[in-house]
Amino acid sequence: MKTFVLLMAPALALLVWTVLRRRRQQRRHRFIESYVFAPHLRDAVRQTWPQLDDTALRDVERGLRQFFRISLAARGQKVAMPSKAADELWHALILDTARYQHFCRQAFGRLLHHTPALVMRAQAHGAEPLRRTWRLACRDEGLNPRQAAALPLLFALDTDLSIPGGFRYAPDCTRPEDAGAW
Repeated sequence: MKTFVLLMAPALALLVWTVLRRRRQQRRHRFIESYVFAPHLRDAVRQTWPQLDDTALRDVERGLRQFFRISLAARGQKVAMPSKAADELWHALILDTARYQHFCRQAFGRLLHHTPALVMRAQAHGAEPLRRTWRLACRDEGLNPRQAAALPLLFALDTDLSIPGGFRYAPDCTRPEDAGAW
């Protein structure tokens, strides 16, 4: 009996650890979903794109929320930001340092760093962070990443909102100007 207990202890510890990790992820996911963006953050986005109405700004918030869910699901692996509109809202939140620090602590258990796309490319990460974002965004919306019939919100946002100079994607996750890059 003693041998059985000693053999089962690591399995039980792994089970407890797995359950606790899953609960922590669920709690963080709920926090991201229920987070209320401060009104001044919307105003910052509207300064850049004054044509965006309240409905469009809610879509930008939903896009950033999706990015945060993707970042949580990536578990520390690099992900890319495929929307200029959502990135603008993220920048506004980052500049509200105390609010951003609190958000990150609750949502990720750590600070979520912002790595500009040019720096990410220079660090030789290539297209993998964008591919990972695509896969996780498709999973977030229940789409097949290999045969998505539509773009996930985060990839469609700039086109849908007619963001000047925004990123444009096709359902195979290419940007028309980058067609050969994948």
